[in-house]
Amino acid sequence: MTPAHKTSDFAELVCSNSFGSLGENSAPGALKWEAEQLGSFILKTAKEAAVPAGQALGVDRELFAREVSRQVRSHPLIEVREEMIFRLADVSRPAVIATGPLTHEDLAHDLQRHFGDEFLYFFDAIAPIVDADSINTDIAWKQDRYDKGTADYFNCPLNKEEYDRFIAEVQNARKIEPKHFETTDFFEGCMPIEAMIDRGPETPRFGPMKPVGLKDPRTGREPHAVVQLRQDNKEATAYNIVGFQTRMAYGEQSRVFRLIPGLENAEFLKLGSIHRNLYINSPKRLNRDLSSRHDPWLFFAGQITGVEGYFESTCIGLLVARFLEQKLRDLPFQAPPRESAMGSLLEAITDPSRADHFQPTNINFGLFPPLNETDLAELGRKARDKSVKKDRQLKKAREALGAWMRQLT
Repeated sequence: MTPAHKTSDFAELVCSNSFGSLGENSAPGALKWEAEQLGSFILKTAKEAAVPAGQALGVDRELFAREVSRQVRSHPLIEVREEMIFRLADVSRPAVIATGPLTHEDLAHDLQRHFGDEFLYFFDAIAPIVDADSINTDIAWKQDRYDKGTADYFNCPLNKEEYDRFIAEVQNARKIEPKHFETTDFFEGCMPIEAMIDRGPETPRFGPMKPVGLKDPRTGREPHAVVQLRQDNKEATAYNIVGFQTRMAYGEQSRVFRLIPGLENAEFLKLGSIHRNLYINSPKRLNRDLSSRHDPWLFFAGQITGVEGYFESTCIGLLVARFLEQKLRDLPFQAPPRESAMGSLLEAITDPSRADHFQPTNINFGLFPPLNETDLAELGRKARDKSVKKDRQLKKAREALGAWMRQLT
């Protein structure tokens, strides 16, 4: 048991009963379509336990967990042993570690010894991520502090009135209270924006909203405050709001962050959160097949690899099962294609370029590769329409996954 779980059933859903969107034109919907093609047992069971939830796949928690448990326990090729594992040495190889964010402290320390002192992040502080196409570049401009020459950041300027209103709205917004097992002192590097404001309303102006070294090209002057957005992927389709980890409720975040000049029409690929978590810096510590770089027969799956969400965790388990089968049968490693939702999710947690700023992610369009020049030329003026671009990305994803599956068989 963990502090978050209440029953002895497998696959107990502790935070929400939703597996996310089923929409055909959404990134979560694309991931579910691909998982269905790969024969996902969890997805099949979730659909059997579905409850009305609009475009989302909501499930009856008790029915879902009970059915998963029944099928696992009755499977002729599965032996269930309910015992504690404290050390990796106690597990025969091959092995898959899928202990999630609340891994027992003893095993966590043994994992830390296995990977090295810096492998684990014990506290998950996620800043909101914005679709690059939704940033208003008539207001936001690209510049590094003191014009260092790279201009990597978008900068959103606030005057004093805009700043004061923004701070007041953050203070008044509804917050998500931490679970009893999540109480902790915040690291200075992942301080929630609201905790920063509690130290004084001017505190953010000397932290993440510091305007020093920046000039608004519209005025030629340093703004009163600035919000910076840092590129979040190689393709520059997604940007995270630097230093804006938060406990604000999701609906409140969308409302409050759109008060920032330049983000008034922001489309959020991921909203911010702070909660207790344990995950591996996978791009730095795992191979592409999600095995340890120190032990090629020790695999990791689920949320501990740095994915967010029930279904994303499920899909990483589905992939690891295939990778392990390839290895056991002495077949070449074949990852899902980069264009697919599965491939995009895998890339997000194994791309070495993400190691220095790695944080957990769910599936979103910011992870998909951007359309190439041929696609854009074929779409012509329609390429300006984000929904048209997404439809083309999803079409390519399905085609690529189908080709991959045919190659496997």
